[in-house]
Parts: sequence; structure tokens; C-alpha cells
Amino acid sequence: MVIPTKRDYYEILGVSRDADGDEIKRAYRHTALKYHPDRNPGDKGAEENFKEAAEAYEVLSDREKRKIYDLYGHEGLRGTGFTGFGGFEDIFSAFGDIFDGFFGFGGRGSRRTRAKRGNDLRYDLELTLEEAYTGKEEEIVFGKWESCDTCGGNGIAPGSEPATCPNCQGRGETVHSQAFFQIRTTCSSCNGTGEVIVDPCTRCNGQGRVKAEKRVLVKIPPGVDTGLQLRIEGEGENGENGGPAGDLFVVIYVKEHDFFVRDGDDLRCHIAVSFVDAALGTEISIPVIDDSEQRQVVIPEGAQPGEIIRLKGCGMPSLRRARRRGDLFVQVMVKTPTNLSQTQRELLMEFEELEKQTHRGKNRDIWEKIRGIKKST
Repeated sequence: MVIPTKRDYYEILGVSRDADGDEIKRAYRHTALKYHPDRNPGDKGAEENFKEAAEAYEVLSDREKRKIYDLYGHEGLRGTGFTGFGGFEDIFSAFGDIFDGFFGFGGRGSRRTRAKRGNDLRYDLELTLEEAYTGKEEEIVFGKWESCDTCGGNGIAPGSEPATCPNCQGRGETVHSQAFFQIRTTCSSCNGTGEVIVDPCTRCNGQGRVKAEKRVLVKIPPGVDTGLQLRIEGEGENGENGGPAGDLFVVIYVKEHDFFVRDGDDLRCHIAVSFVDAALGTEISIPVIDDSEQRQVVIPEGAQPGEIIRLKGCGMPSLRRARRRGDLFVQVMVKTPTNLSQTQRELLMEFEELEKQTHRGKNRDIWEKIRGIKKST
């Protein structure tokens, strides 16, 4: 079996080995125009020449590939992993701008044939702090555009065919001459497709897509917080011309809690105690985030206003570290009694007198120092 030898890339484009980038580009335009498959329908030889020209341009327009080719020829390019193009769509995808700007006909060289990814969608999901703590599965319902199943997404009534656009004769663009220049613009009648729909699909009115209600089950992990985005691949808008669908982003919003304040994986709360309980110490029951039981918090004897008691492992689950939970920080708020009865007032005055007797020695020393400062001034 004889393996055909590849032609020289410079020979294919008809340029010299010292040709610059602009000259190579012009030569490729000319050659590609000559052998374009839309101008040579069914001509296998022209198709091969078209692919051959695209491969030559791919190499000679790239500085590094051209340098390797000049030194080592086709064998050197094999070491770089370069294998050429698999088909027309690869060529049109790589050099579509060249085709659109210089070729005055539609078909496979037009932008309309390029696959386009669908748009992403966003869904805002509100959770309680308890739901964020435990995690949950939530079925969300939203509307999105989907391909019309009646016409298959082409907008044409079943059994009908599109007609050639009369405005551009199927080229997808119009040409306006001005002095020595030609200005090409996308055809406004067919939007560059080269075709118009004569008999539109009645279900989608020729749009090729319909608004549909979509239901998706979202798995929300424990420990989510406001602003977190859960990405669900392929649940966005459908793509165009065979392009992939976009993604759905579920954005989490956690509502404020009546008792707890969240601080990352930690929780914070305030509890009010009487000054008697703060002085003598006590135990107080507070709720916990999972509502499974009340938690006993020990207020130590002599607790001061604003003192913080830490309960390890009573916070939120961590998304980053499995089996880890934050802590709960309880801040003590000491209540000052109001509307005292006569008995309460007398007891407090008695307590105050006892306090004075206990600290009288210390207070006498302080007053002596103050008197000394005054005399010296």
C-alpha cells in the first residue's frame, strides 16, 4: 500500500517561503473561495483541496508551527500533536470570521450554522436557618425556553420546507457598493440564515422554541449560607444549532433567625439573667438550632455583663470540613431591676452597706491618695 505524500503547504497556497502573514492570509482567502464546498457541490476533489488549504493556513499562520514546519517538514508537525482538521465544521469553526467577512454566500461558512451554548438561568431559593443547618431536598419550579417538539426546533410547520430568502437570494447577507468599496451586511429579512419560513409552526409561531414549566429536585447540603450558588449542569436554556444547554444556578438566601445570629460556621445569641443569678450563678435552658432538645447553659458565679460562654460543636455544619461543626457563643446580659418594692430597696441598701464594710479598707487607701494629690496641687 502506497501512502500518499502530503503536498508542500507553500505550494498549496501559492506563496513563497518568505511570505509574510498578510500575504499568506490573502492567498488562503483566494484558494478557499475557489474550492469552497458551497461553490462546488458534490465535487470531492474540490472538498479535498478546501481541507488541504485550511490545513496549510493553520500551520503557516501560526509562528511556532511554521517554524517547525520550515525546519522539519510534515514529520516535525506530527511531534506537536497537529493532525489537521476532521471535517468542514472544524474548519468553519476555526476560520468562520474569514468566511463571513469575505465569502458572499450562505451555507456551511455562515455564522448561522455554528453551535451556540444556551443561556444560564438563576433561581433564588430562600431557606430558614434550621433548613440550612439540616440540609434538604427541594423541588423548584421555573419557566424556561425549550425546543418546540412539534417542529423539532426549526420553526417550520411539519411537512413544509423553508424558502430561499428573496432579499439576499439565500446568501445570508446583502452587498452594497459605494465607490470602489463593497459593504456586506447581514440580511435583515432572514437574519443571515439565507432562508425564510413561509409556513410557520403553529405551536411556537415560527420561533422554534416554547416556554415550558420545569421541575428540578435540588439537593441542598447541610451548612449552606447566603450567597452560595449550587450549579445544576444542563438545566439552563437549550442551545442553538445543536449547542449544549446552559446551566441552572440556584442562589441560596438564608433568612435571619429570631434567636441566633450566624457568623460563618459559628452561632451567637444573647441571654438575659438577673443580677442575682449573675452574682450567685445559675443554669438556664436555651434552644438549639436543630430543635431536638433544650441545652443547659451554666452561668458561673460572678458572671459579668457581656461575658461570653462558648459551647463547642453547637454551631452550624461546615461545608468545607466533613463532620465538623462550629461553636455557639452565648453572651450574658445582666438585667437591672426596676420598680423596686420597699422591701427590695431595703435589702439592696443593706447589701450596699455590707459591700462598703468589706471594701472599706481598700476605699480608705484610695481616698487618702486622692487627698494627697489635691494637697500637692
